[in-house]
Amino acid sequence: MTSLVSQESLVALVSRTGRELQRYRKGRRQVVGCIPYRYKIGDQTSVGANEELEVLVITSKKGKRMLFPKGGWEIDESKKEAASRETMEEAGVRGIVEGKLGKWRFKGKRHGSLYEGYMFPLLVQEQLEIWPEQSVRQRTWMNVSEAREVCQQWWMKEALERLVNRLKGQKFDYENQIVVLGSVHCT
Repeated sequence: MTSLVSQESLVALVSRTGRELQRYRKGRRQVVGCIPYRYKIGDQTSVGANEELEVLVITSKKGKRMLFPKGGWEIDESKKEAASRETMEEAGVRGIVEGKLGKWRFKGKRHGSLYEGYMFPLLVQEQLEIWPEQSVRQRTWMNVSEAREVCQQWWMKEALERLVNRLKGQKFDYENQIVVLGSVHCT
């Protein structure tokens, strides 16, 4: 029996490697990443805010640190394309890459290398069972408080705070919008 698989559903089972295509700016390596997130639906018997924000963290390759997926931005990609690729390679999730959370400058843990990092939210739509770095990384869904505790990079914690504030702001704006229907105002 033969089954058809669309090209969009195929996943390269090998991560990109090498630094020949890496972007640098003023001596700083350009890196991009995502904070993958979803809403966990809570107790359906209660009315109200029963959705809990969850974020996906991964282990470093050596398994000693927890962080959000990120990696090199290459010359043949946009920032969002690179962030999406890195997230799929390292965390095995795909989704909608949203507007940039910010740009940070930081020193790497090894050799004091200088980096410029960009982080994006990624609303997860698909979690893959097989992904390129599954043999070298663990992934864990957790609530924001837990992520604040385990994430060891200050700039990623700051990006998480920006995401939380953005999502709270969107929810607040949505809840407080005034809808005009004819001459009736509803809130």
